[in-house]
Amino acid sequence: MYHKRKTFVLDHVKDHAAIYSFMIILFLTGVIFGAIIVNSMTFVQKQDLFFYLERFFGQISDGQTIENSTIFKESFFYHVKYLLLLFVLGLSVIGLPIVWILLFSKGLVIGFSVGFIVNQLASQDLFLQGLFLSSLSIAPQNLVIIPIYLVAGSLSMIFSLTLLRKLFSRTVSFPILQPLGKYAMVFTVLIGLSFIPALLEAFVANEAMESMIRSYYE
Repeated sequence: MYHKRKTFVLDHVKDHAAIYSFMIILFLTGVIFGAIIVNSMTFVQKQDLFFYLERFFGQISDGQTIENSTIFKESFFYHVKYLLLLFVLGLSVIGLPIVWILLFSKGLVIGFSVGFIVNQLASQDLFLQGLFLSSLSIAPQNLVIIPIYLVAGSLSMIFSLTLLRKLFSRTVSFPILQPLGKYAMVFTVLIGLSFIPALLEAFVANEAMESMIRSYYE
């Protein structure tokens, strides 16, 4: 049974390798653009934004933190809403460009966040601290949720193209219920897996970030 599932997954990835590659490139392009945006910001813009970041750091060092359970709930429900949106966009053929925008913007946000933290702390001769801080606060959950989003976006695109094929296929009978059932089942699994990055963000990344910020301000 396990061998059959493994073979099915491998065959699926081979058949749609171009779509998965496109989604990965799209996401990485977003990351690069995010880093470019940081470098193109003026000194005043960077200082204004860093002012709010420093105030946030100060609140953490003073003990004004959000409960881990609250972060977990907000993070999990955010992932669920994001995945449900990708699921619905896959059902509506016209929503395909929005799927691309969502994946690109996700990469943009990550690239900008990491780039800005490292850039600003590096300007204060704290390059390693900036690198560690961005790694601790951003990396743990994103190492899990990014592959989930990439798979979800790719499946959304695949299903949209499947619907397009059915719409323009006049001669061949093309059953849609079976692909729809598989599509919904895989998204259910992905939503379940999003529990893990929410857990990592609340109890690993958040704790590590707070510890590092407190040690920095001591």
